[in-house]
Amino acid sequence: MTTAPPAAPAAQPGIRRAVLNTVRGSLGNLVEWYDVYVYTVFASYLSSSFFAEGEPNAGIYTMAIFAVTFLMRPIGSWFFGRYADRHGRRPALVLSITVMATASGVIALTPTAETIGGAAVVVLILCRLLQGFATGGEYGTSATYMSEAATPGLRGFFSSFQYVTLVGGHVLAQITLLVQQVFLSDAQISAFGWRIAFGIGAVSAVVVLFLRRSMDESLHDDGVERRSGSMTELLTAYPRQLLVCFLVTLGGTIAFYTYSVNGPLIVKSTYADDPMTATWINLAALVLLMVIQPLGGLLSDRIGRKPLLVGFGVAGVLWTWTFLTLLPQVTTPTASFLLLAGTYVILTGYTSINAVVKAELFPAHVRALGVGVGYALANSMFGGTAPLVYEAAKARDALDAFAIYVTIAIALSLLVYVFVLKNRAPTFLDREQEGRAQRQPVGVGR
Repeated sequence: MTTAPPAAPAAQPGIRRAVLNTVRGSLGNLVEWYDVYVYTVFASYLSSSFFAEGEPNAGIYTMAIFAVTFLMRPIGSWFFGRYADRHGRRPALVLSITVMATASGVIALTPTAETIGGAAVVVLILCRLLQGFATGGEYGTSATYMSEAATPGLRGFFSSFQYVTLVGGHVLAQITLLVQQVFLSDAQISAFGWRIAFGIGAVSAVVVLFLRRSMDESLHDDGVERRSGSMTELLTAYPRQLLVCFLVTLGGTIAFYTYSVNGPLIVKSTYADDPMTATWINLAALVLLMVIQPLGGLLSDRIGRKPLLVGFGVAGVLWTWTFLTLLPQVTTPTASFLLLAGTYVILTGYTSINAVVKAELFPAHVRALGVGVGYALANSMFGGTAPLVYEAAKARDALDAFAIYVTIAIALSLLVYVFVLKNRAPTFLDREQEGRAQRQPVGVGR
């Protein structure tokens, strides 16, 4: 009597399982990015709490702390990428959100500069560095997880939810501010409202921690010996892929932070006498950016990734200077919203598919490391510094120079989109899934 072979994992994840895993992975991503963006949304209140009263450069220093945290992203990407490629995507995602929750909780409880002086800024910087470390690991690992867990024919659609939740974190931060503006005075938000905002992030992360522990592992064990890559292998065996990942990210990340962080800050400045109007404008535009991400991902599944990236690159080169010049001059809410909304449509050509484009560049054993490091290096050098560079340019009346800087960065990435990327070419993810299908016993997973 023969014994039937043990059931192997399905070659292609079913729609239902892909949806469940995407939701579990996305909720953690949502909370982590809420913790990132609650800092920028409540930046003006943090300035008054962590810096001495009357400090003329408090705004620049606050954005400098935001930029400094990006120095930790490459380190976080290396650590979590190596961990995820060696031990699995799920354990790495659980660890990253634990670190993020702890740092948010500490920020919420930190005394102000009025109480402990300069030590308040030191604690804030240390916590933000920890969050930068966690975020560096979150991006590469979640991009890898969502791409691997997706149904192959809908890989762009499912992976787009990484940016649905990334932008969703910004939306939740804006909603938190809006609710506080309704029920609290400006003085009360400065006194304790920002603490509530960070406390929400810490508590939410603890809840999501349990959800992540129950999601499937996407690093398949198919009976084939599994190995994990190292930085040495990444730099020697896949230097071209790493460079492409960096250059694909360069223009997209600087555009993302210029459009979605500097843009809302410009709107806040324009409507300084009516903060509720500014919050509504920013919230509505960010909701639009969030909900159109799956449309971009789905479109890429139909026509390929390259056309969307090229469209973003061309439009970004032509539009950035106009956006940065025109938005501060607009004083009607409808016009401000339309300018942001149109810009976010352009941005979707990058944001909706960048995760899967990078994941498809690397084989499984080095994927989380390669995606994370390539992204984090470009993100740290160009994306995270964009708000700081903008503030410095604004103080020196050099906004035209900033617009040119952003345009050149997008143009460099556009060259890669046009001349390096191939549309619908077979990828490592395709070959891995085909290999699993060939090794799968007949009749299994049908």
